[in-house]
Amino acid sequence: MRRAGAEILAAYGLTGEPGTEAFWAGLTTPLSVPDGDGWRTLFLWRGPQAASAVFESWSAPVELRRWGETDCWYAEVRMPARLRVTYRFVVGDDAYADPYNPAGAGGDRSVAATPDAPAQPHWPLLGAADVLPLPPARLRWTSERLGGRRTVRVHPVGGGGPLVLLLDGDDWLYLHPAAAAFDSAAASGEMPPVTLVFVPAKDREAEFGCRPALWEAVRDELLPLVAGSGVPADPGRTVVAGQSLGGLSALYAALEFPDLVSRVACQSASLWWTPGAADLADPLGGPVGGTLAARLRGRPDLSGLRIAFDVGEHETRMLPHCALVETLTEQAGATVRVSRSASGHDRAGWRQALLRDVAWALG
Repeated sequence: MRRAGAEILAAYGLTGEPGTEAFWAGLTTPLSVPDGDGWRTLFLWRGPQAASAVFESWSAPVELRRWGETDCWYAEVRMPARLRVTYRFVVGDDAYADPYNPAGAGGDRSVAATPDAPAQPHWPLLGAADVLPLPPARLRWTSERLGGRRTVRVHPVGGGGPLVLLLDGDDWLYLHPAAAAFDSAAASGEMPPVTLVFVPAKDREAEFGCRPALWEAVRDELLPLVAGSGVPADPGRTVVAGQSLGGLSALYAALEFPDLVSRVACQSASLWWTPGAADLADPLGGPVGGTLAARLRGRPDLSGLRIAFDVGEHETRMLPHCALVETLTEQAGATVRVSRSASGHDRAGWRQALLRDVAWALG
């Protein structure tokens, strides 16, 4: 077993003795080598206890093997071409980021990318120990329609401009540095000035389903609050950006609140959604395109809608749902952009599409 392990590590250019300080010094993980039409990727963990690598939505957890009696644990994972995925190491009941990976996503997650995954140039590398700077402008939103209080952060990019409502705003604040990425894209000329509004969710399933309460609250409570805060904005060109259930909600808003939402950036929307589907053993096994496809078959006039659809190319079961809704939306008169990201159902893979599609939605 030791000889086999040595051969495995040598394939990734590792020649030091595992478990020694020299082995761990200067190490950057994970490491990938070509394997047919994809990649073999080596994950390493240092510690006295067994660990498993847990991936976000792309793969089942992978148990790491121990190198002899050392503190080195390792696993080879077969990855397809063009994949960016969030992962973490789980030891007992605790989760950890990869301490040897400079690409973090919050305090207990890291991001792995195969060598052929497209670059994400505007997203800074932030390790697990780095604290993301928060936009100083914040609003206290006490919602009568949704209940409870929320903190909404607001960030003018390039001096401010049209509102960009980022659903699941806390993820874009605390896991992925959206404010820094938008600033960088604007500085490079790839993004016009905008005003980011980080909209947090308290109950995603309740708020992001095809129900009017969220968008009535946005219209009647949140947008007046933003307008009264003195933050530069152009509400007439508001963009809504949402992922997964947030993407479903963004498209629903464009259908049911066209005077409020006419520009959408929609990544991996949960277009399989029908009432109660989330409680089924196979939520994606229902009617293709779900509730919104049925609504779109009525051919609403979407000539005023500009919408960018993106979905992870490795989300094989999502693709039929998304493809049908994309087609029906365009047939209803919307201006549509369609793309596929190098990811599964994972925010790390949607990041560059978010920047590109918001800029496109603003036309």
